[in-house]
Amino acid sequence: MTSDVNIGRAGSARARAESRHAPPIAIGRDGCVDYARSSRIEWLETNGTGAFAMGTAAGVNTRRYHGLLVASLRPPVDRFVLLSKVEETVHVAGRDHDLATSQYPGVVAPQGYRALESFRLDPFPTWTWAIDGAVVEKRVFMVQGKQTVVLQYRANRDCHLRVRPFLAFRDFHALARANDALDGRVSHDRRGPDAAVMRIRPYAGLPGLTIHHGGSATSEGACWYRDAEYIEELERGLEFREDLYCAGTIELAVSPERPAWIVATIEKNGDWDFVRVASEEAVELERRRTTATDPLAARLSVAADAYLARRADGTLTVMAGYPWFADWGRDTMIAVPGLLIARGLLDQARDVLSGFIAHLDMGVVPNRFVDRAGEPPEYNTADATLWMFHAVREYLRAGGDRRWVRDAFLPAAHEIIRWHARGTHHGIRIDPADGLLVSGDAGSQLTWMDAKIGDWVVTPRHGKAVEINALWINALRVIEELSTQVGGAPASEAAAAAARATASFRRVFWNEARGCLFDVLGPEGPDPRVRPNQIFAVSLPFSPLDDAQKCSVVRVVERELLTPLGLRTLARGEPGYRAHYAGDPVARDSAYHQGAAWPWLLGPYVTGYLNAFGRSPETRAHARSLLASVEAHVRVGCLGHVGELLDADPPHAPGGAPAQAWSVAEILRVLLTELESP
Repeated sequence: MTSDVNIGRAGSARARAESRHAPPIAIGRDGCVDYARSSRIEWLETNGTGAFAMGTAAGVNTRRYHGLLVASLRPPVDRFVLLSKVEETVHVAGRDHDLATSQYPGVVAPQGYRALESFRLDPFPTWTWAIDGAVVEKRVFMVQGKQTVVLQYRANRDCHLRVRPFLAFRDFHALARANDALDGRVSHDRRGPDAAVMRIRPYAGLPGLTIHHGGSATSEGACWYRDAEYIEELERGLEFREDLYCAGTIELAVSPERPAWIVATIEKNGDWDFVRVASEEAVELERRRTTATDPLAARLSVAADAYLARRADGTLTVMAGYPWFADWGRDTMIAVPGLLIARGLLDQARDVLSGFIAHLDMGVVPNRFVDRAGEPPEYNTADATLWMFHAVREYLRAGGDRRWVRDAFLPAAHEIIRWHARGTHHGIRIDPADGLLVSGDAGSQLTWMDAKIGDWVVTPRHGKAVEINALWINALRVIEELSTQVGGAPASEAAAAAARATASFRRVFWNEARGCLFDVLGPEGPDPRVRPNQIFAVSLPFSPLDDAQKCSVVRVVERELLTPLGLRTLARGEPGYRAHYAGDPVARDSAYHQGAAWPWLLGPYVTGYLNAFGRSPETRAHARSLLASVEAHVRVGCLGHVGELLDADPPHAPGGAPAQAWSVAEILRVLLTELESP
């Protein structure tokens, strides 16, 4: 792949020659002027530090997280919405026309979406307006590794643009209110005939914003705009109105021969002009090329880079999702095989894994790095550490560094096993009676089904969870295999422990009445409800099940849980089933793992299906057909990405984060490693 500039190695000359851009995604005029539709279609730009720009095809911000520059002040966290939006007016044929769209109580004004001819991802978010014979185009991209966003304007005839920047300058989880503390002073400097800057630092505790542009700027129109509305926040049961400060007005001339441009940044990295903008655009265009030939794989390969970020200390990590997630251990370990290893980015995969190994504590990798400086990582996970074993195995199978596996990973792996045997964080320990892994207590949520409302654990799975023990057996077998392949400490104890745990697993987890696996063996006994966690006992390379059991599990999961875009987290008709994920935080968290369908589970389902029924042309074709709805999904949600979850029942409305790393990664993994033509 060649789509990882500034994050990892460049591709070979042959790969560069064969690379191409992913097919564009375009929304035509009918879709753009349908405000109910175009205000739901989102776009995402990232810069490799956790910062991002995000908005909608209509041009209206519908989330508190939307903005043109959501900067990461301590990569990849401490994210602040600095430049919320700009509002443009174009002067054509003696008249002013609004290009921007905003929503306030009872009104959408301005209504620039009405003049939109198209919105497309090609590869940048691009809007095209048709006004009085003029065609005006706007493109947005971020500069990799910099807290910088670039806006470009093109036109087929001479036009004049008036652009008003709106500032929020607040934590991206919060909302701004008009206040007297904001320092509205703006300084203006001319840097040449076609380059100027305006600078503002609204609050002493935050960095100043520098806006480079190719026109002239004044303080005309500087004031507070009150009660901008974010409809997605309203539907999520949260505060949804915000006050924004307009910092003045920028006047720009745009012509067919020379685009206009604006660069907003907190960096002190020199002056900008038309030539530098064009150069950065060329670099960014090249970075987004891919060698994947399957159209969906090509699109997801480009999307995959959005989730890679460098921490402030230079180590590489994975952002779990946008707009609100940071780097989570569980999500990272599940995503690494698809985001990196399947794309041949092995050095980067090793760097990510090394970064988490460096933070091992009592044999557990962090589940979450917190957003604020000085706070320690959280280790409330029973599975992230075990998923790491699977990721390392995939790394070595793809041609990874054998010496790193021997000298860095295997010593850590043996330490992890020792800690699990003696007991570690949150009651994670081996039951000496059967060799299976026990985790948590009634007040903890250590698996991926981790919703908690106050003291209420929505999906209690303390005890012996089915996927935790499938992962435990797999981890023991991975140690045995890797020790044989690369050397290192003897793995006879791991092999014996795996054999014992496998025999126990078959004996206590098999639900003969339903032909599948119990979800968890808790203090009150086995939980017979059908959940997707059992699919990992089939999809992992070292399964504890026999062939007949594998087939039976896959058929039950297919019948009870499979939807066009993921697996339900609970079968319909089971106690606690919730068909819809909607409403305020309590209502949403109540449905998070109680029915909602998760796209990332399509990956293990496809692998489990092929493990159970073989990899014939027919089974591979069937598996590929299961991804047809994903191809449609990437064209209607957050364009080019796969979201976090969907309603359990039709029409499977999307919910949660609109762009999720493991959703992209697992579908990309099966496309590149399971379904790619040999």
